[in-house]
Amino acid sequence: MAKREPALERALEGPHEKEEGRYPWWKVLCLTGVDLFSSLGYQPGIALLAAGVLSPLANLALFLFALVAVYPVYRRVAEESPHGEGSIGLLTRLIPGWRGKVLVLVVLGFMATDFIVTITLSAADAAVHLIANPLAPPWIQGQQVGLTLFLIALLGFVFYLGFREAIGLAVPLTLGYLALNAITLAAALPHLSAAHLEGWWRKLWQTHPSPEGLLLATLLAFPKLALGLSGYETGVAVMPLIRGRKDDDPEKPLGRIRETHKLLLAAALVMGVFLVGAGAATTLLIPEDLWRSEEVSGRAISYLAHRYLGEAFGSLYDLFSIAILWFAGSSAMAGLLTIVPRYLPRFGMAPEWARNRRVLVLFFTGVAFAVTLLFRASVEAQAAAYATGVLVVMTSAALAASLLAQREGQPRGGFYTLLLPLFLYVLVANVLERPDGVKIAAFFIAATLLISLTSRALRSFELRVEAFLLDETAEKLVESLRAQEAPIHLVAHRPRPRPGYGEKERRIREAARLPSREPVYFVEVYVSDPSEFKTQAKVWGIHHPDHRVFRILGTAVPNTLAAFLLHLRDRTGKRPHIYFEWSEDPPLQAAAEFLLFGKGDIPTLTHEVLRRAEPNQDRRPFVHVEG
Repeated sequence: MAKREPALERALEGPHEKEEGRYPWWKVLCLTGVDLFSSLGYQPGIALLAAGVLSPLANLALFLFALVAVYPVYRRVAEESPHGEGSIGLLTRLIPGWRGKVLVLVVLGFMATDFIVTITLSAADAAVHLIANPLAPPWIQGQQVGLTLFLIALLGFVFYLGFREAIGLAVPLTLGYLALNAITLAAALPHLSAAHLEGWWRKLWQTHPSPEGLLLATLLAFPKLALGLSGYETGVAVMPLIRGRKDDDPEKPLGRIRETHKLLLAAALVMGVFLVGAGAATTLLIPEDLWRSEEVSGRAISYLAHRYLGEAFGSLYDLFSIAILWFAGSSAMAGLLTIVPRYLPRFGMAPEWARNRRVLVLFFTGVAFAVTLLFRASVEAQAAAYATGVLVVMTSAALAASLLAQREGQPRGGFYTLLLPLFLYVLVANVLERPDGVKIAAFFIAATLLISLTSRALRSFELRVEAFLLDETAEKLVESLRAQEAPIHLVAHRPRPRPGYGEKERRIREAARLPSREPVYFVEVYVSDPSEFKTQAKVWGIHHPDHRVFRILGTAVPNTLAAFLLHLRDRTGKRPHIYFEWSEDPPLQAAAEFLLFGKGDIPTLTHEVLRRAEPNQDRRPFVHVEG
């Protein structure tokens, strides 16, 4: 069987490999939660504009959606991806072949939208808060783009140093920011009076006179507040950072899974309580004529901090808001550094350097620079793409959980099946409200598909075999090849229900003038999933009455044959000879079959793979084409 996907310590190269994977769950929550919790800086203000007097109810609906739908889905994802594969890992397992790969690439495009825009939008929003702060020096006025680029570069530098430094910053920043929000709401909520509640209730019933209408309006409003749902996919993506139990099974670390469940539940509960409290406080305590003002828009809780706790505390709250908005990109960078090395190189859709953590940090920082310059560091221009990316990734997780439940026939399978339409509703409602998000995400999807498929084509001549796993009979055949004095003669043979080995051997011996005393071995390659790029190829030895056959399960016929020839050379100390008959396929058709189905012009392609894998002609196996 193939080895499991390597854990984060092996996927990410750098000096801190052995130090990662040793953090308690609450510290990792601080890293992944900075994106989620930082939205408290602007989500309540957005809720006032998007939902109006419905804001407390819409935030409550969002909290219930996170608790009843998002948390169960990601709890299930965590159980099936303890090494950080996430919902993408489940989709690759549940939907094999090119159909699954294309779906995964599309989701990765949306995920890239989510993560990259998280970095750029949060830095841009931090720059806006910094420039608008009354304590800011005059010289930074009008420096929105430059300041945003500086904050992104600073974030990249932190991750270039390693995850230890990132978590070291995230823990005090997140805990401090949550404490300031708790103090602010604790100071503001006691000012709610019966008059406030009566006025709010009267406005609700004036606009929605029936309970059914009120419920429907709430259900239509809460998807607009989806910015408060980010961070869950990153929570499972960085599971390898979470400390489990010492006796955890590496394949199924139950201790790490349980700790991740705590992380996900804590994220839903903490964020939900803050959103509901902030929704009530901001809607009832801030005059409606101020909702669109610069004092409140994008900084509603800050307004309450200044109003009820004074300018000194309010300025402290602003400084923490600026810091956590900048650092919100850390959870996105953590997700990118975990997911990209795990999937694209494995699919053959990224160069091998994509496994190097520090190189990836530089690459993603450069992409974030380009996006910032493209959108001129505008928060509004990026917000729609951010929300769309978050919801698509969550919907893909719901799809994976539903497919998994159906495949395993679980009693709870119907629950996950019912959740999927709910996620689709929230996604579609958000897209209809803010269609610009899909347009921006389409660019990332197109770029992901183009770069991935181009890289796949450029890397198609690699060996694509990590190792050969031979059964007992195949091992005996290899020993026979090593012991015989005659050269090694292999005949490539296309698998058929009726093999016709005798006729094929007669034609090859006649064309190549092989002596009858020198034995011939047949090699057949079966391709189960040509969309996979690399695999551990299984080899079975077959003893027919008059013929000896190697049967190999690989991902591409020419690459597997070339790798097997090199394997035999290294095992026997002899340069094998392999014999083909010419293909009758047209060149363009053969090229397409090779890229898509792992077949094509087998003789020419096998020779080319060998030529690239073994530059020394004196050590390269021989390729003969007869007929």
